Amino acid sequence: MEIFEKNDEVLVVINADPDAIACAMAIKKLLRYRAKSVTIAHPNEIRRVNNVTMVERLKVPLERFKNINLEDYDKKVMVDSQPNHLPVFENIFIDAIIDHHPTPAGGWPNVPFVDIRPDYGACSTMLVEYLRAGNMKPSSALATALFYGIKDDTQNFENKSLLADSICFRYLFDFANRNLVRKFELADLRRSQLKDFNVALDNLKDSKGRYYSHAGRVRSPDALVILADYLNHVGDIDWVFVSGIHGDKLVDIFRCDGYRKSAGKLATKTFGEIGSAGGHKDAARAEVPLKKLKMGDKEFSSDALKRLIMRHI
Repeated sequence: MEIFEKNDEVLVVINADPDAIACAMAIKKLLRYRAKSVTIAHPNEIRRVNNVTMVERLKVPLERFKNINLEDYDKKVMVDSQPNHLPVFENIFIDAIIDHHPTPAGGWPNVPFVDIRPDYGACSTMLVEYLRAGNMKPSSALATALFYGIKDDTQNFENKSLLADSICFRYLFDFANRNLVRKFELADLRRSQLKDFNVALDNLKDSKGRYYSHAGRVRSPDALVILADYLNHVGDIDWVFVSGIHGDKLVDIFRCDGYRKSAGKLATKTFGEIGSAGGHKDAARAEVPLKKLKMGDKEFSSDALKRLIMRHI
């Protein structure tokens, strides 16, 4: 609070995702009676349907960073990010950084206020603590955003987190609109992507407890991820391989139960020498330039995908 004055025009800079958006909303709440105005700006395009739905349903006021004149703002805050995360951030004089990502060597000695806690699962947790320290009760919209921010960044507490994340999550439980959060989580598919699903299911091959499916040219690789996750729900299927053409690349999604298997290792074995590939035991991804496959996008098929996988499984 000592950083800000009554007539300050404050700019909050984020790389927009659920955690960052929620934190920016919380800072706006914190500075409501401390600064003259607070504007939230982001350089990245918000594309994920979940995130678009969050912004629209909560009516979050966001500005594109490219439309911002930095000279119009007296103070600048960066939250859920640091100046080295994006080139566009490097030349901004920041007055305060609040983040939960690791700090680079040397830190940020020229920034007046720095609060970076790499052990925290979500930056939203830190902002809940700020609100509680200031005796500020979050509105339903803000609580919903922070609740979703913690859920999303900790992957429902499957990722690394602290007791502090759990405490703040429980604190928000009674304030957040949990049905709306469920809507954010479910809204991960555009209507236009249903056509990709239709093609992929028509091309589905089943062999020895493994699904292989090539969806052809897709509008977004996100559809392949959703389809692979969906097929992974089938009880007697041990492996799921879904591919599609996006731009000039073949995108391959791997799923398995992670039990005595490693999707990441298989993806690397299959495509590592001709593209980028890797992941975790239960989920992996590979992207391969079409020219490396020596076949056109119309020549690739579910059978071609199966042949590639069978060489290494």
